[in-house]
Amino acid sequence: MKIISLALLLVFSTGIDLQAQSIYFTREGKVSFFSEAPLENIEAHNHRASSVIDLESCKIEFSVLIRGFMFEKSLMQEHFNENYMESHLYPRATFKGNFINCDEIDFEADGTYPFEVEGELEMRDISQSIAVEGVFTIKNGHINGKAGFTVLVADYDIRIPAIVRDNIAREIEVTIDADYRKLER
Repeated sequence: MKIISLALLLVFSTGIDLQAQSIYFTREGKVSFFSEAPLENIEAHNHRASSVIDLESCKIEFSVLIRGFMFEKSLMQEHFNENYMESHLYPRATFKGNFINCDEIDFEADGTYPFEVEGELEMRDISQSIAVEGVFTIKNGHINGKAGFTVLVADYDIRIPAIVRDNIAREIEVTIDADYRKLER
């Protein structure tokens, strides 16, 4: 019941049409990021992203809590939340988009289908248009989506102190891996 309530809350708050019969959701999507830097690489993972796909309107939405990203080093995690992302002020990142090639994906048939999504990624109260390519794998009515894209730190006004500027990459590689289930009403 908790899962369905979360999915419905996400649907209500995002404007996806509840009349649609083909709504899929997850609350355990995986979002990871990686940046290669001269001193050390930075990597974090979040396994609690929520997402809804409306197959009728070809829309997708994602929401992830910034504090949910886990790092190998606790100090790195603390700096990420307090100094860079200011997660106390900007607790989540969201994406709202539309599939460009929805008519080329047969969500009823097992197979692997490339997809393209265009939409708005919002972090730190700043929205940027992005295009994302990925792959859906459909098997036995279950949908798995994988995608990757690059985020420029400057696009979201993430300030890097001069003392560590050369140690932090300006581009961050983001990967998504989400298993969706059909919303049963």
